[in-house]
Amino acid sequence: MDLDSLVRTSGEWLRGTGPDSDIVVSSRIRLARNLAQFPFPLRSDDSTRGEIVRMMRDRFGNLEDEAALHWFDVTGMNELDRQFMVERQLISRELADGRGPRGVCVSREQNISLMVNEEDHLRMQVLHSGFSLDESWEQINRIDDAVEGQVAFAFSDKFGYLTACPTNVGTGIRVSVMLHLPALVLTKEIQKVFQALQKISLAVRGLYGEGSQAMGDFYQISNQVTLGKSEEQILSNVKDVVPNIIAYERRVRNALVKENRRSLHDQISRAYGILRNAQTISSEETMHLLSSVRMGINLGLIDDIEIPTVNELFIHTQPAHLQKIRSETLQTAERNVARATYLRQRLAGDNGHAES
Repeated sequence: MDLDSLVRTSGEWLRGTGPDSDIVVSSRIRLARNLAQFPFPLRSDDSTRGEIVRMMRDRFGNLEDEAALHWFDVTGMNELDRQFMVERQLISRELADGRGPRGVCVSREQNISLMVNEEDHLRMQVLHSGFSLDESWEQINRIDDAVEGQVAFAFSDKFGYLTACPTNVGTGIRVSVMLHLPALVLTKEIQKVFQALQKISLAVRGLYGEGSQAMGDFYQISNQVTLGKSEEQILSNVKDVVPNIIAYERRVRNALVKENRRSLHDQISRAYGILRNAQTISSEETMHLLSSVRMGINLGLIDDIEIPTVNELFIHTQPAHLQKIRSETLQTAERNVARATYLRQRLAGDNGHAES
């Protein structure tokens, strides 16, 4: 597996096959861990970082249950390739922009990502389609146990797992669910959701996590607190809240159809038409229009395009993906033209059979 093969495939989490995948795009669990015998990455020199990379690359090769892992050397990647990996959700922005020796192990299904020398020595994540937190937890817990069987993690009997950022100390777990909430955004009900989540210490972030803006009506909801709570308690908190948001989004979608089906159908059909015919289009507009189309499919207003295709287009029309697909470096205006061409080609053959 190499970068070129990644360009030609899509991760399991984009297939739209998981539970409640009309609303929940993906579920992710990430664990932050550090090695007991080394200083944290920010206090390590390149020699130490290199030693950590070599050691963990060897250890990952011994994870028998996860045999299809492939190592990518992020240090030697150019900026475009690093951005591609960020867009694909395989590495964080921090790892992409970091310094010194660093890398990532990725599974063939692209649902496992084991980052080395990010903010912490290890950032291990599992990503699955739909509302699949139990499946994700079972898998990441197994990987964590297997890695801990080979190395000693920095751990305190009082505080738990020790991490570079105090907000991760304790379990070191970040549980997040990516939701598609176009109806709540359209009706401005989304602010009520934000306020309610803030009161129970759940964070709301954009498509690419911390520091990113919401695009295409996608929001990541995750825990903020790890210290003093068990993994099960944190999981339970997120699992209790997300179904309420799913039900809220569905109610609002159904109300929109019931109250003004023609207007909603027109908005969705126009979005689909622009995507199929535009000669130049920005990434932001593409995300907005694809969001409408995705909702239209799930409401039965469009029946000739499938959710996995739309999910894939959200990622493949991002700047780095577009340039990797075209095998050329493109400036903004050139990307906008190339994006429109790509959309027309991918959507060609769809005849716009929308139900009335």
